[in-house]
Amino acid sequence: MSPKFPRPQSGREYVLTLSCPDSAGLVHAVSGFLVRNSGNILESQQFDDRLKGRFFMRVHFDVSDPIADLETLRYRFGPVAEAHRISWTMRDAATPTRTLIMVSRFGHCLNDLLFRRRTGSLNIEIPAIVSNHRDFEGLAETYGIPFHHVPVTRDTKPEAEARLLELVRELDVDLVVLARYMQILSDDLCKQLEGRAINIHHSFLPSFKGARPYEQAYARGVKLVGATAHYVTPDLDEGQIIEQDVVRVDHSLDPGELVTVGRDVEAQVLAHAVKWHSESRVMVDGNRTVVFR
Repeated sequence: MSPKFPRPQSGREYVLTLSCPDSAGLVHAVSGFLVRNSGNILESQQFDDRLKGRFFMRVHFDVSDPIADLETLRYRFGPVAEAHRISWTMRDAATPTRTLIMVSRFGHCLNDLLFRRRTGSLNIEIPAIVSNHRDFEGLAETYGIPFHHVPVTRDTKPEAEARLLELVRELDVDLVVLARYMQILSDDLCKQLEGRAINIHHSFLPSFKGARPYEQAYARGVKLVGATAHYVTPDLDEGQIIEQDVVRVDHSLDPGELVTVGRDVEAQVLAHAVKWHSESRVMVDGNRTVVFR
């Protein structure tokens, strides 16, 4: 199936993201760099955090000079970054983000990501699906994606995590997505995947922990069902938030219907987070994120 969404031109379009102490002339410095390198701005967003005195910017641009490839542009931007104490990244906008998806026995988020990838709404490449169960091996085969069954028990957890890291390295993975992967990652693994692993979980008011959260929500008569997508950190479910959403519900929904509503919002929230990360729209700022939608 051919993509239904326009793709950036490989080798012609780039994304520059940066953060630095706020000072006069930052936009001029970036725009001047682009002018000197035959760059044309396609999209530009910026945020001035006045409370912290920091500046954030994302610029999507193309270049007409065939000599100005990615490595050349990176080299030429170096002095600009040094002069303004800029932390930055620059990438080819067309290059898909290599994304490894992990799942257990709830497949709604996995199925949604696979469909969005096939229709072209996500610029990601999925070299593997990893699961501690075999429930979705057939689904992976349908999409032609290698499926790796890595069972996890209390005794085999270290070996399972070592296998995951081995796959991340072997497959040159940029992003790991926990698409309802129902295992807690060790602190060491979280640190090794810092900034490149996204998790999704339900978020109710109040929060319901443990098994069968939707049954707990029904018993308490919740009025909102929601989901949160965040980066994975050693602090369980405390990583930097990328996206959240809620849906209003009422007394007429039984526990099964609450599950259906919850799964829909989880899939949508996770898809947004993956899309924004893969397009370099998310910048981590301590315990927070700046998201240029």
